[in-house]
Amino acid sequence: MRKAVRAIVVKDDALLTMHRNKFGEEYYTLVGGGIDIGETPESTLYREVGEETTLKIANPRLVFVEHSGDPYGDQYIYLCDYVSGEISLPSESTEAKINELGKNLYTPMWLPVKDLPNVPFFTEKLKSVLINALLHGFPEKPENL
Repeated sequence: MRKAVRAIVVKDDALLTMHRNKFGEEYYTLVGGGIDIGETPESTLYREVGEETTLKIANPRLVFVEHSGDPYGDQYIYLCDYVSGEISLPSESTEAKINELGKNLYTPMWLPVKDLPNVPFFTEKLKSVLINALLHGFPEKPENL
């Protein structure tokens, strides 16, 4: 089964997200991607955040594991510190190349935390857990969703 990582990064009361327009279906999701053979989840996290946003992060801490079933598999969701950078989708990224085709769009962005309850999110369960954690704190030990 596929395994992937996702990053929770908050800066200035905004959550790092990837806005998706997938053939007309619009939603938000956390930045991240699949773990390659031989990669650790943490090294994947640094790679994916860099590839999809050019941001620098630090101190990843596993807070949630979402069992999403096929084809998405297990999502390891890390709370990370924002270090530096401005959001930009690198032109050499897979996502930028897909954007060029015009029907399946990726747009990394800071979503104001106050707007999170009102936007479609990839899974409503994760959205609900994120809202709760942003208001009341993240778990000390990873929680299964």
